[in-house]
Amino acid sequence: MPNAFSRIAAFTRSITKVPSEQRDAACRTLLDTLGVAASGAGTSAGLASLDVAHEIWGSGSSSIWFSTKRLTPSGAAFVNSTFASSLDLDDGHRAAAGHPAAAIVPAVLALSESQEISGHKMLSAIAIGYEVAVRAAASRDINELRTTDTGLWCGYGVAAAAGWLMQLPEDVAAHAMAIAGQTATGQFGTGWTRLGHTVKEGIPWATANGLQSAFLAAAGHTGPLDMLDEESLYDQRVLVSGLGDGWAIEHAYFKRYSCCRWAHAAIDAAVQLKERLGVSVLEIDEVVIETFTRALSLPNQAAPDSSEAAQYSIPFCTSVALVRGAAALMPLKHESLGDEEVLALASKIRLVASPLYAGSFPATTPAKVTLTVRGRPVTLEIVHPKGEPGNPMSDEELNAKFAVLTSRGPLSQTQSKAVADAVHALLDDAPTRPLFHALCNPS
Repeated sequence: MPNAFSRIAAFTRSITKVPSEQRDAACRTLLDTLGVAASGAGTSAGLASLDVAHEIWGSGSSSIWFSTKRLTPSGAAFVNSTFASSLDLDDGHRAAAGHPAAAIVPAVLALSESQEISGHKMLSAIAIGYEVAVRAAASRDINELRTTDTGLWCGYGVAAAAGWLMQLPEDVAAHAMAIAGQTATGQFGTGWTRLGHTVKEGIPWATANGLQSAFLAAAGHTGPLDMLDEESLYDQRVLVSGLGDGWAIEHAYFKRYSCCRWAHAAIDAAVQLKERLGVSVLEIDEVVIETFTRALSLPNQAAPDSSEAAQYSIPFCTSVALVRGAAALMPLKHESLGDEEVLALASKIRLVASPLYAGSFPATTPAKVTLTVRGRPVTLEIVHPKGEPGNPMSDEELNAKFAVLTSRGPLSQTQSKAVADAVHALLDDAPTRPLFHALCNPS
């Protein structure tokens, strides 16, 4: 029986281009990622990565988005991935319990630029990388893992997409994925650190590493091809069965709030309850959020001291939405950390692990919220927060999200429209050069 990497490599090598439904899904993912990245470019993490990337990787042919700078593909992908992941607004997938696009999209674009590939080929590469990354993540028993951090597994998809674009032979492509897996980020602090930090899930590091793994494999490096064959750790049915029968990218979720997805059901429920009751924040005595047990493993600080800590606080982000409206989480701003009204309400929010939701994660991330107003409790449950495949955002809503996130810089209105038009044109197999021109020539 061939090892899993070889079977996956054979599958990817057999693809000329993915079907139209998957290209449509990849187009939505691409547009969403670019909008999120535009907003994330101004974060402390984004600016730090941009400042030092040339010193680390040196000049090359791949563009850093929203700038005129060019680096090696790995360097550009690292910076662009930082932009895409820094606000926790990037898309995700339930089966993987993480965020594939913030790795796959920057990697594919970094390689595509020098090749001047067609629109269909770019979208196909995104779908292929997404598929491999999600399968690798979903093949594990996520409930038995210390952390679900994306940096542990997104590199498989990056290496797979890179191998496909580089037309690596099957055996070389298999080694690229194995190298990426063997050298993936460790994420050792996740699970017990209570401090906010910009490394977060390690997505940019795994993105750069996945591309470097493809180049290393092409030069003759080899990886442990059997590392995913241990059946006690990786479900082979999930990993390699039915390749091509269904595609993970069609089941991505998209975010309306720049915070951990585990908070979104609570935020949706709390905002809907407040609107239904027509009450002011001052009338709320207490907020109780019943959710799945793993959500309580987040730092959940009522008074976070950094934007990153805020992103992983269900009480704080729920309070922001109740006090300032849901739009205040698109994206979450650093100034919110000192908002006295937000902090006051956040201190009244209590999290409870509910036995009702035992076993719900990762398939769902539900929450039941009870607002007590003037001594009267009112409850609402949300199983599928907005943006899930079971409660999807429409194309119009995704376009509106892109417009909001790009309206505050670094793109001009004209440039933002040019990026959106170029992304949508890829569905008609338009060339990719107009997209790079719009992304990398700030007005």
